[in-house]
Order: sequence, then structure tokens, then C-alpha cells
Amino acid sequence: MTAYGATGTTTCVLLRWTSCTPDAVARARATLRCALDQLGYDGEVISDAVLAASEFVTNATTHAVGPYEMRLRRTDAGIICEVEDHDPCIPEVPEFPATPPYTPTEENRGGGLEALCTLLSEHGRGLHIVHQLTEGAWGFRGQRRTKTAWFALPAVSWTSKCS
Repeated sequence: MTAYGATGTTTCVLLRWTSCTPDAVARARATLRCALDQLGYDGEVISDAVLAASEFVTNATTHAVGPYEMRLRRTDAGIICEVEDHDPCIPEVPEFPATPPYTPTEENRGGGLEALCTLLSEHGRGLHIVHQLTEGAWGFRGQRRTKTAWFALPAVSWTSKCS
């Protein structure tokens, strides 16, 4: 995880939602994809950012209370995507292995369906995915009544509609 400060930035709110908002994760993905495209990002950068944001939005709506907000913050170094919820508790961040977390190890080869299901379990891999997609440029920031999950994208040449 990388540290980040919020000084000298321009912020654009992309989406606000509550626990009653239908398809909030899909809306967040579509909104972020459109915003990053308009800002000059393309291809794999957008796909990786949308997947990382999807993990944060899913975690927020599953584990925290709303209302929720997704923002883009423009800095000199690039863009910070933020997802805010109203639970100030920062989750325990798992230890990240030096190698990719889902590479089968020799002792697990040939383990059948049970080994595969364990490897691809539904919970507990989201922050590992975010860590891989962002190359460690992500984290949490706690405030008094809220917390913000964030990840960074490097700058590209673009004209911002958020300015």
C-alpha cells in the first residue's frame, strides 16, 4: 500500500447511492468507465480501474453502512479513485505474498474440485486483486464518521470536465 495526501486536488463526485439503490455496483462500473474514457485513459488501465473500484464498491455495500459515494480526485501525479462509506472502521488488511496469490502450488496440484473451490473462494481475495491491479497504489483513509478506500492511477494527457 502507498501513502497519499489529499492536498492540492480537484474532486469530482461520480456517483452517490444507498443500500436501496438497484444495481449500484454495475452503475459504479459504468460511471467510472465513462469518466476515465473522457479523461483520456484507455484499454487495460480502464479495465483494471473498473475492477478495483468494483471491489471497493462491493465491499462498502456489503460490509458498511451508507450512504456511499464514489469520487475522482485529480492530483499532480494523476487520478485518485475513492469510495466512501459511513463506517469509520478500517478493515484488517491481509498480508500480501511476494508472488501472485492464485498461482497453484505444487502440493495443491491435482486436488480436484475441493482444491479449486478453495482457491477460488467467494470471499477474502478482493483486496489481493486490488493490490495486484494497482501495483500497491491503494489504501484506506479513516475519518471521524466515514472511511474512504482509494487507489491511484498515473497521469495521462487529458482535459478534465471535473476542473
